[in-house]
Amino acid sequence: MKIKKTSKALLFLAFGMISMSSVAQKITVPAPSPLQTTTQKFGLGEVTIEYSRPMAKGRTIFGDVVPYGKVWRTGANATTKIMFTDNVKIEGKEVKAGTYGLYSIPNKDYWEVMLYSDLNLNGNVADYKAENEVARFKVKPVKTASKMESFTINMENVMPAEATLVISWENTMVPLKLTTDIDARVMKSIDESVRSEKPEYFKAATYYFENGKDLKQALTWVNKATDENPKAFYMFLLKAKIEYALKDKVAGKASAEKTIALAKEAKNEDYVALANKLMAENK
Repeated sequence: MKIKKTSKALLFLAFGMISMSSVAQKITVPAPSPLQTTTQKFGLGEVTIEYSRPMAKGRTIFGDVVPYGKVWRTGANATTKIMFTDNVKIEGKEVKAGTYGLYSIPNKDYWEVMLYSDLNLNGNVADYKAENEVARFKVKPVKTASKMESFTINMENVMPAEATLVISWENTMVPLKLTTDIDARVMKSIDESVRSEKPEYFKAATYYFENGKDLKQALTWVNKATDENPKAFYMFLLKAKIEYALKDKVAGKASAEKTIALAKEAKNEDYVALANKLMAENK
Protein backbone atom coordinates (compact mmCIF):
# COMPACT_ATOMS: atom_id res chain seq x y z
CA MET A 1 0.00 0.00 0.00
CA LYS A 2 2.85 2.35 0.83
CA ILE A 3 4.44 1.57 -2.55
CA LYS A 4 1.23 2.58 -4.34
CA LYS A 5 1.02 5.85 -2.39
CA THR A 6 4.68 6.63 -3.13
CA SER A 7 4.17 5.91 -6.83
CA LYS A 8 1.17 8.21 -6.96
CA ALA A 9 3.11 10.97 -5.22
CA LEU A 10 6.01 10.67 -7.66
CA LEU A 11 3.64 10.73 -10.63
CA PHE A 12 1.93 13.85 -9.26
CA LEU A 13 5.31 15.55 -8.72
CA ALA A 14 6.51 14.62 -12.22
CA PHE A 15 3.27 15.93 -13.77
CA GLY A 16 3.66 19.18 -11.85
CA MET A 17 7.22 19.64 -13.07
CA ILE A 18 6.15 19.00 -16.68
CA SER A 19 3.33 21.52 -16.32
CA MET A 20 5.70 24.13 -14.91
CA SER A 21 8.21 23.59 -17.71
CA SER A 22 5.48 23.88 -20.34
CA VAL A 23 4.61 27.39 -19.20
CA ALA A 24 8.21 28.54 -18.64
CA GLN A 25 9.10 31.55 -20.77
CA LYS A 26 12.31 31.94 -22.77
CA ILE A 27 14.41 34.96 -21.90
CA THR A 28 14.54 37.42 -24.78
CA VAL A 29 17.35 39.96 -24.86
CA PRO A 30 18.52 42.45 -27.50
CA ALA A 31 21.24 41.23 -29.89
CA PRO A 32 24.64 42.70 -28.93
CA SER A 33 25.29 43.46 -32.60
CA PRO A 34 21.83 43.85 -34.20
CA LEU A 35 21.34 43.04 -37.87
CA GLN A 36 20.67 45.95 -40.21
CA THR A 37 19.49 45.81 -43.83
CA THR A 38 19.27 49.04 -45.79
CA THR A 39 18.29 49.51 -49.43
CA GLN A 40 18.88 52.65 -51.46
CA LYS A 41 17.63 53.37 -54.97
CA PHE A 42 20.64 54.46 -57.00
CA GLY A 43 20.85 55.23 -60.70
CA LEU A 44 18.59 52.72 -62.43
CA GLY A 45 19.09 50.09 -59.75
CA GLU A 46 19.41 49.53 -56.02
CA VAL A 47 22.18 49.10 -53.47
CA THR A 48 21.39 46.87 -50.47
CA ILE A 49 23.70 46.54 -47.48
CA GLU A 50 23.24 43.76 -44.90
CA TYR A 51 25.45 43.88 -41.82
CA SER A 52 25.58 43.57 -38.03
CA ARG A 53 26.20 46.63 -35.87
CA PRO A 54 28.52 46.24 -32.88
CA MET A 55 28.71 49.06 -30.33
CA ALA A 56 31.77 50.91 -29.04
CA LYS A 57 30.80 50.72 -25.33
CA GLY A 58 33.57 53.07 -24.26
CA ARG A 59 36.30 51.07 -25.97
CA THR A 60 38.99 52.33 -28.32
CA ILE A 61 37.98 50.73 -31.60
CA PHE A 62 40.51 51.28 -34.37
CA GLY A 63 44.00 50.30 -33.45
CA ASP A 64 42.72 48.25 -30.51
CA VAL A 65 39.45 46.31 -30.79
CA VAL A 66 39.95 46.38 -34.56
CA PRO A 67 43.72 46.15 -35.08
CA TYR A 68 45.47 48.17 -37.74
CA GLY A 69 46.92 46.33 -40.70
CA LYS A 70 44.73 43.22 -40.47
CA VAL A 71 41.73 42.01 -42.48
CA TRP A 72 38.46 42.85 -40.71
CA ARG A 73 35.00 41.55 -41.50
CA THR A 74 33.76 45.18 -41.42
CA GLY A 75 31.03 44.58 -38.90
CA ALA A 76 30.15 41.60 -36.72
CA ASN A 77 28.64 38.12 -36.93
CA ALA A 78 28.09 36.90 -40.52
CA THR A 79 29.75 38.34 -43.62
CA THR A 80 28.78 41.94 -44.30
CA LYS A 81 27.13 41.90 -47.72
CA ILE A 82 26.63 44.59 -50.33
CA MET A 83 24.35 43.95 -53.29
CA PHE A 84 24.17 45.91 -56.55
CA THR A 85 21.32 45.30 -59.00
CA ASP A 86 23.11 47.33 -61.66
CA ASN A 87 26.73 47.92 -62.66
CA VAL A 88 28.48 50.69 -60.72
CA LYS A 89 31.91 52.18 -60.26
CA ILE A 90 33.50 52.42 -56.83
CA GLU A 91 36.39 54.87 -56.60
CA GLY A 92 36.52 54.75 -60.41
CA LYS A 93 36.74 50.92 -60.65
CA GLU A 94 34.09 48.91 -62.49
CA VAL A 95 31.94 46.65 -60.31
CA LYS A 96 29.46 44.31 -61.95
CA ALA A 97 25.95 43.81 -60.61
CA GLY A 98 26.00 41.13 -57.93
CA THR A 99 26.40 40.38 -54.22
CA TYR A 100 29.75 40.71 -52.50
CA GLY A 101 31.26 40.34 -49.05
CA LEU A 102 32.63 43.63 -47.72
CA TYR A 103 36.00 43.34 -45.97
CA SER A 104 38.57 45.95 -45.05
CA ILE A 105 42.05 46.56 -43.68
CA PRO A 106 41.95 49.64 -41.43
CA ASN A 107 45.11 51.67 -40.97
CA LYS A 108 45.68 54.97 -39.22
CA ASP A 109 46.28 56.99 -42.40
CA TYR A 110 44.43 54.91 -44.99
CA TRP A 111 42.01 52.02 -45.36
CA GLU A 112 41.81 49.27 -47.92
CA VAL A 113 38.25 48.16 -48.62
CA MET A 114 37.69 44.92 -50.50
CA LEU A 115 34.81 43.23 -52.29
CA TYR A 116 34.95 39.47 -51.78
CA SER A 117 33.23 36.67 -53.70
CA ASP A 118 32.97 34.16 -50.81
CA LEU A 119 29.88 35.10 -48.81
CA ASN A 120 30.47 32.41 -46.18
CA LEU A 121 33.88 33.46 -44.86
CA ASN A 122 32.21 35.38 -42.02
CA GLY A 123 34.81 36.33 -39.41
CA ASN A 124 37.30 33.62 -40.34
CA VAL A 125 39.68 36.20 -41.77
CA ALA A 126 42.69 33.90 -41.33
CA ASP A 127 41.25 32.02 -44.32
CA TYR A 128 40.92 35.17 -46.46
CA LYS A 129 42.12 34.29 -49.98
CA ALA A 130 43.38 36.82 -52.48
CA GLU A 131 41.92 34.81 -55.37
CA ASN A 132 38.40 35.48 -54.02
CA GLU A 133 38.92 39.22 -54.03
CA VAL A 134 36.87 41.03 -56.69
CA ALA A 135 38.16 44.57 -56.15
CA ARG A 136 40.21 46.60 -53.67
CA PHE A 137 39.99 50.34 -52.97
CA LYS A 138 42.44 52.48 -51.06
CA VAL A 139 40.68 55.37 -49.31
CA LYS A 140 41.55 58.00 -46.72
CA PRO A 141 39.61 57.95 -43.43
CA VAL A 142 38.16 61.13 -41.98
CA LYS A 143 38.31 62.01 -38.28
CA THR A 144 34.88 63.13 -37.03
CA ALA A 145 34.07 65.47 -34.16
CA SER A 146 30.98 63.53 -33.13
CA LYS A 147 31.15 59.91 -32.02
CA MET A 148 29.27 57.11 -33.77
CA GLU A 149 28.43 54.61 -31.01
CA SER A 150 27.05 51.89 -33.32
CA PHE A 151 28.96 50.69 -36.35
CA THR A 152 27.17 52.08 -39.42
CA ILE A 153 27.28 51.66 -43.20
CA ASN A 154 25.01 53.86 -45.28
CA MET A 155 24.58 55.80 -48.50
CA GLU A 156 24.91 59.58 -48.39
CA ASN A 157 24.79 62.49 -50.87
CA VAL A 158 22.67 60.36 -53.21
CA MET A 159 22.22 61.92 -56.64
CA PRO A 160 21.00 60.40 -59.91
CA ALA A 161 24.41 59.10 -60.96
CA GLU A 162 26.68 59.40 -57.92
CA ALA A 163 26.62 58.81 -54.18
CA THR A 164 28.92 58.14 -51.25
CA LEU A 165 29.10 54.83 -49.41
CA VAL A 166 30.11 55.70 -45.84
CA ILE A 167 31.57 53.35 -43.22
CA SER A 168 31.43 54.96 -39.75
CA TRP A 169 32.32 53.94 -36.21
CA GLU A 170 33.66 55.72 -33.17
CA ASN A 171 35.32 58.91 -34.53
CA THR A 172 36.25 57.49 -37.93
CA MET A 173 34.39 57.86 -41.22
CA VAL A 174 35.52 56.15 -44.44
CA PRO A 175 33.87 57.48 -47.64
CA LEU A 176 33.85 55.61 -50.95
CA LYS A 177 32.59 57.31 -54.10
CA LEU A 178 29.98 55.43 -56.13
CA THR A 179 29.06 56.39 -59.68
CA THR A 180 26.93 54.84 -62.37
CA ASP A 181 26.70 55.54 -66.10
CA ILE A 182 23.00 55.92 -66.80
CA ASP A 183 22.83 58.82 -69.25
CA ALA A 184 23.04 56.78 -72.46
CA ARG A 185 20.33 54.40 -71.27
CA VAL A 186 18.04 57.18 -70.08
CA MET A 187 18.47 59.08 -73.36
CA LYS A 188 17.63 55.92 -75.28
CA SER A 189 14.50 55.34 -73.19
CA ILE A 190 13.43 58.96 -73.72
CA ASP A 191 13.86 58.60 -77.48
CA GLU A 192 11.77 55.41 -77.45
CA SER A 193 9.10 57.00 -75.24
CA VAL A 194 8.56 60.15 -77.31
CA ARG A 195 8.17 57.98 -80.41
CA SER A 196 5.62 55.72 -78.74
CA GLU A 197 1.82 55.96 -78.62
CA LYS A 198 1.92 57.28 -75.03
CA PRO A 199 4.96 59.55 -74.69
CA GLU A 200 6.06 60.53 -71.18
CA TYR A 201 6.70 64.16 -72.07
CA PHE A 202 6.97 65.43 -68.49
CA LYS A 203 9.64 62.87 -67.51
CA ALA A 204 11.57 63.62 -70.69
CA ALA A 205 11.45 67.37 -70.10
CA THR A 206 12.46 66.94 -66.45
CA TYR A 207 15.52 64.85 -67.32
CA TYR A 208 16.60 67.32 -70.00
CA PHE A 209 16.22 70.27 -67.65
CA GLU A 210 17.94 68.67 -64.65
CA ASN A 211 20.85 67.31 -66.66
CA GLY A 212 21.74 70.30 -68.83
CA LYS A 213 20.35 68.95 -72.09
CA ASP A 214 18.65 70.89 -74.91
CA LEU A 215 16.34 73.32 -73.10
CA LYS A 216 14.39 74.22 -76.22
CA GLN A 217 13.53 70.56 -76.67
CA ALA A 218 12.64 70.35 -72.99
CA LEU A 219 10.28 73.30 -73.43
CA THR A 220 8.60 71.63 -76.41
CA TRP A 221 7.98 68.52 -74.34
CA VAL A 222 6.75 70.32 -71.22
CA ASN A 223 4.31 72.31 -73.38
CA LYS A 224 2.91 69.03 -74.69
CA ALA A 225 2.70 67.72 -71.12
CA THR A 226 0.75 70.77 -69.89
CA ASP A 227 -1.55 70.61 -72.94
CA GLU A 228 -2.43 67.05 -71.90
CA ASN A 229 -2.63 67.95 -68.19
CA PRO A 230 -3.94 71.53 -67.94
CA LYS A 231 -4.48 71.31 -64.15
CA ALA A 232 -1.04 69.88 -63.31
CA PHE A 233 0.51 72.76 -61.35
CA TYR A 234 3.80 70.88 -60.90
CA MET A 235 4.19 70.68 -64.69
CA PHE A 236 3.69 74.42 -65.01
CA LEU A 237 6.39 74.98 -62.39
CA LEU A 238 8.83 72.96 -64.51
CA LYS A 239 7.77 74.99 -67.53
CA ALA A 240 8.50 78.21 -65.63
CA LYS A 241 11.95 76.93 -64.63
CA ILE A 242 12.80 76.05 -68.24
CA GLU A 243 11.57 79.41 -69.53
CA TYR A 244 13.61 81.28 -66.93
CA ALA A 245 16.65 79.16 -67.85
CA LEU A 246 16.10 80.21 -71.47
CA LYS A 247 16.17 83.87 -70.29
CA ASP A 248 12.50 84.39 -71.13
CA LYS A 249 11.41 86.14 -67.94
CA VAL A 250 7.99 87.17 -69.29
CA ALA A 251 7.02 83.60 -70.13
CA GLY A 252 8.61 82.29 -66.93
CA LYS A 253 6.60 84.68 -64.79
CA ALA A 254 3.38 83.79 -66.60
CA SER A 255 3.98 80.07 -66.03
CA ALA A 256 4.88 80.67 -62.38
CA GLU A 257 1.66 82.64 -61.88
CA LYS A 258 -0.26 79.82 -63.56
CA THR A 259 1.39 77.41 -61.13
CA ILE A 260 0.22 79.53 -58.18
CA ALA A 261 -3.37 79.73 -59.44
CA LEU A 262 -3.60 75.98 -60.05
CA ALA A 263 -1.84 75.10 -56.78
CA LYS A 264 -4.21 77.31 -54.79
CA GLU A 265 -7.14 75.63 -56.51
CA ALA A 266 -5.67 72.26 -55.48
CA LYS A 267 -4.92 73.59 -51.97
CA ASN A 268 -1.21 72.87 -52.35
CA GLU A 269 0.62 75.65 -50.52
CA ASP A 270 4.03 74.05 -51.10
CA TYR A 271 3.89 74.74 -54.83
CA VAL A 272 2.54 78.21 -54.22
CA ALA A 273 5.66 78.90 -52.15
CA LEU A 274 7.97 77.31 -54.74
CA ALA A 275 6.53 79.39 -57.57
CA ASN A 276 6.76 82.60 -55.53
CA LYS A 277 10.37 81.82 -54.69
CA LEU A 278 11.17 81.13 -58.34
CA MET A 279 9.74 84.50 -59.39
CA ALA A 280 11.63 86.31 -56.63
CA GLU A 281 14.90 84.72 -57.76
CA ASN A 282 14.32 85.79 -61.37
CA LYS A 283 13.21 89.42 -61.01
